Amino acid sequence: MTTPAETIDASHTDAEALPRRPHSIGRIVGISVFGLIALVVVLALVVAGFVAWTVQRSFPTLDGTIEVDGLNAKVEVLRTDQGAATVIANTTGDLFFGQGYVHAQDRFWEMDFRRHVTSGRLTELFGASQLETDMFLRTLGWRDIAEQEVELLDDTVRGYYQAYADGVNAWLEQNQGADASLEYAVLDLQNGDYEIEPWTIADSVAWLKAMAWDLRTNVETETERGLLAQDHTADEIAELYPGYPFDRNPIIVPVPQAAKTANVRETPDAGIHTAGVTWTEVGTVVEAANALLGDVGEGVGSNAWVVSGDLTESGLPLLANDPHLGASMPSIWHQVDLKCRVVTENCAFDVAGFGFSGVPGVVIGHNARIAWGFTNLTSDVADLYIEAVDGDEYWRDGELVPLETRTETFRVAGGDDVELEVRSTVHGPIISGLTADETAIAEGYVSEDAPEGAEYAVALRWTALEPGNTAASIFALDVATDWESFQDAAALFDVPAQNLVYADTAGNIGYQAPGKLPIRGAGDGAYPQPGWDSAYDWQGYIPFDELPSVINPPQGFIVTANNAVVGPDYEYFLGDDWAQGWRAARIATLIERAAATEKLTVESMREIQADQEFWMGLRLASVFKDVPIDDPGTAEAIELLRRWDGQNTASSNAAAYANVLWDTLAVRLFQQPGAEVPLSNQGRLYLVVDTLLNDPESSWWSDAGGTRDEVLADVAHDAYDRLVALQGDNPKAWNWGSLHALTLTSGTFGSSGIAPIEWLFNRGPFPVGGGSSVVDATGWRLGESFETVTVPSMRMIVDLADFDASRWNHLTGNSGHAFHPNYADQTDDWVNARLSPWPFSRTAVKAAAAHTLVLAPAA
Repeated sequence: MTTPAETIDASHTDAEALPRRPHSIGRIVGISVFGLIALVVVLALVVAGFVAWTVQRSFPTLDGTIEVDGLNAKVEVLRTDQGAATVIANTTGDLFFGQGYVHAQDRFWEMDFRRHVTSGRLTELFGASQLETDMFLRTLGWRDIAEQEVELLDDTVRGYYQAYADGVNAWLEQNQGADASLEYAVLDLQNGDYEIEPWTIADSVAWLKAMAWDLRTNVETETERGLLAQDHTADEIAELYPGYPFDRNPIIVPVPQAAKTANVRETPDAGIHTAGVTWTEVGTVVEAANALLGDVGEGVGSNAWVVSGDLTESGLPLLANDPHLGASMPSIWHQVDLKCRVVTENCAFDVAGFGFSGVPGVVIGHNARIAWGFTNLTSDVADLYIEAVDGDEYWRDGELVPLETRTETFRVAGGDDVELEVRSTVHGPIISGLTADETAIAEGYVSEDAPEGAEYAVALRWTALEPGNTAASIFALDVATDWESFQDAAALFDVPAQNLVYADTAGNIGYQAPGKLPIRGAGDGAYPQPGWDSAYDWQGYIPFDELPSVINPPQGFIVTANNAVVGPDYEYFLGDDWAQGWRAARIATLIERAAATEKLTVESMREIQADQEFWMGLRLASVFKDVPIDDPGTAEAIELLRRWDGQNTASSNAAAYANVLWDTLAVRLFQQPGAEVPLSNQGRLYLVVDTLLNDPESSWWSDAGGTRDEVLADVAHDAYDRLVALQGDNPKAWNWGSLHALTLTSGTFGSSGIAPIEWLFNRGPFPVGGGSSVVDATGWRLGESFETVTVPSMRMIVDLADFDASRWNHLTGNSGHAFHPNYADQTDDWVNARLSPWPFSRTAVKAAAAHTLVLAPAA
């Protein structure tokens, strides 16, 4: 007998009963799925010694020969001792087959889990605990859009994805259940009926939607402003959300170039070693940044910069990149090198770098001619619309039009099916009723212009909810050979909107903003907009040829760190929620300082990546030297700041106090009961607090309980008491590293609540330096915890003069198998910002090979 599916109506749900909208893929997938019975079983397995065997049975074969169906010729897989794989094949089909096989060897549980995330099917793995997450993700419709994008692929690119899927499935034919990964053995304790499905092209394409969600930028900020507008004036909100400090911190493209190929070098410049450098633009920026307490830094986001050969020891460019993402176990990245055995027009791949398990190709890295890196563009590519809903219809320009509806069915492991009606407008899916913040906006919305008698709902317009070409752009980047072909590849990169930095062996450096960037109508996207008035609709997208771009700028380097891309005089509105530019200014300062005394090297670039200067800490040190402090213990702590160099090193006691002081001050100012202000963006709050410190008469001080100096003195004492409670009353024993420690937590079983299970998959804690709004951007949540939650997910430095001199590293290791030697073998290097050799030439790859596996066609 079939049990009828439970049907859920999200249109009449109270906001307080709803979950928060998932902030990132890393944060939505913490799973709590085990009860007492599972614990007893696991403990019994541990006692019996069964776990040790189960752990190792899924470790991949790294040497010898494996026969598989689907290959045309032999494929070689060479691995370094860190597990970085080089795949060598005769044809593109065999090449991507090999990459699919390798990804499955190293990370199939992660791949399987990811496709359940992107298709809103976590309930099939973990049961009803994930139903709310699935409802939200299924409402967004990532999987449906991915399937539409598959249909847009040309035959060649679709062939790459199909070959990759064939490689994954060839591995699955030989590995099922616990033979595939330890996680399946654990899952079997709760969900013994689960069966692994074959891999498909759409499984790969859908993960790109998940990455776009993590990098969608200002949806949270727009939501915050929408909620604050119910209790605050426009002036108060403007004070809390100041615009970009153009007079202080740098922009990426001061004057976008109209001629895309102007100044392109066809071959290396013979005079490149001694060419003069123009410092006008960056010098002005650095001077403005240094005017306030010296050098400045910036917060979480991503860093990428490129330096021309005019400034380097080799005479050719250096390119550095460290994308900042949520900490995860294993790391989001997988290191790989893809080589056609003979590079020809039909098999053109000779590319190395970082990719995603489940997705073929290299996302960030270099080939034999060019290198590229990414940071988030932080442009506004998503808007919330307030819809006036009347039953099954909604208002548009004075008329009622029907809502689009569809029914989604959720298969719940261990429970009954559940159905959800998804409603959409011309702008996109309605997400109020599913998330607390958007529901609160809908319930609290008041407008004199809204249609009478209607109920309000919030719909999401987002560029990633439209079919695009990003799935094809990866391969175009991988085989690009010059600035022109690089731009052709960038033109395909729809979402997420990114800053692309570029360098080539001819000596060129460049920047290109790609992506679908909307042209707005009446609104600017800062607040939720009235959906019933088409004047607020998007009017199209900025033509690619008019997007910001620059090649070989006169200052000799390009820095992107989520700062403003263009100035306010740019023809189109890109958004106003950039990172405030502290990080970009600090990186520019360090490049200028190094170039003024010596030519830059790979080591110079690494030192910049490792910089931990805490701008707000130095600002507070300057202010507190004039604040009267009566308490001896607090006075001793303040004295630490006076002798401090501003570096958030893990061993620094002054850094520990400076960060606790900053957190205490922010909470005191902005978390007064009944008037709480979001603390999610530390870089923005730097600007707000910097202004307040210069304005002793501001009402923010009196609202916090006294004059400016009285509040600061109280905050200093409270911060001292907090740090004593955390690390004792001996300041010599204080240290930032253990306070700011990073625990690498598995996104699935690492949050089970069962200690033996968590022990299997989690690693740490690791004491780390850096911090929010710091070049070494190890982010933490202001007002919540000092624990590291966002990180430089990988670091790479590419030397265009000698690719074998390049360096790379990422957060954990290439393997996703707990207890495998490559599960967390790179973490210690990551903590200390040490990068490993990155072999690329055929000679270097063979010399570095610790293992060689041959995939051979089945007889």
